[in-house]
Amino acid sequence: MQYEIFTVPVVESGEMMERMNRFLRGHKVVQVDKELVVLGDCAYWSFCVNYLEVVSSVALAGERREKVDYKNVLSEEHFKVFSQLRMYRKRIAEQDAVPAYAVFTDAELAMLSQLEDLTAQAMLNVSGIGKKRVEKYGALLIEMSQQEEQTEQK
Repeated sequence: MQYEIFTVPVVESGEMMERMNRFLRGHKVVQVDKELVVLGDCAYWSFCVNYLEVVSSVALAGERREKVDYKNVLSEEHFKVFSQLRMYRKRIAEQDAVPAYAVFTDAELAMLSQLEDLTAQAMLNVSGIGKKRVEKYGALLIEMSQQEEQTEQK
């Protein structure tokens, strides 16, 4: 996982904020933490952006997106978790009779694979995953993951 820090003066004209917004639009953001910092007469917002470095192009209307090879993007450890999550997603999709991407996309699984703990709250911090999908599929994904961990420990 990658981190980028942005500092935006409170009385800023918008240039720094636009720079940060361009960055956010161009990356798969996992989490953004913000803090107001006051040093003497100077006050600014500090943003710590936690993002997944994904090599892909934004598809224009009618164009196909480039396929991302997550084996090249993720660390070996995270790719192993990613592969397991894809297997669990496939089972969930088959049970629900929906396409796998309707459960979670590969990009979302890649971000989930990099989380320290797979929890419902952590899933909500992943860009693109909302409360409804966490309620519908998150608990099942977490349960499958925990069962796998228990099996490996035996």
